[in-house]
Amino acid sequence: MSIFFNADEVLEMAQNIERNGARFYRRVAENAQDSRIRELLLDLAAKEDEHEKFFTAMRLDLSKHRNEAITFQPDDETSLYLRVWANGHVFDLPSDPVERLTGKETMEDILKVAITLEKESIGFYLGFKQGITSKTDQEKIDEIIKEEMKHIASLSTQLSALGKELM
Repeated sequence: MSIFFNADEVLEMAQNIERNGARFYRRVAENAQDSRIRELLLDLAAKEDEHEKFFTAMRLDLSKHRNEAITFQPDDETSLYLRVWANGHVFDLPSDPVERLTGKETMEDILKVAITLEKESIGFYLGFKQGITSKTDQEKIDEIIKEEMKHIASLSTQLSALGKELM
């Protein structure tokens, strides 16, 4: 079965990624014993909210300028990448990461899941960016990618600190 995307659908996926990320960070922050980690998780949730707002604005702008819509040709590499992504062959971002939580995870487990989610979102955004012709939108997506990289660095720092405390 082939899957084809228009720009609106891809932007909706990006919104869902950010919404799910924010929910995940807020949920795990509720159970974080360490106040530093709790603050980090809540800060990450707020950043994901900002990213979702950007993609919402992009979608609204897109609907106003349909004749200038982002197009994903069915046979170009970007469309093929997004199709593989959507089929769950690369990673499963459409699912809600909160549903992956059993309540038995350690803070180390949670930080590792969070790092994985951030890496997955970067992969999606890199593919998505290839289908955008607007330099302004490409630059904004680059900013979001850089922020996601900072999230990975922050989470990794906390993971290392946690590992040292456990030793």
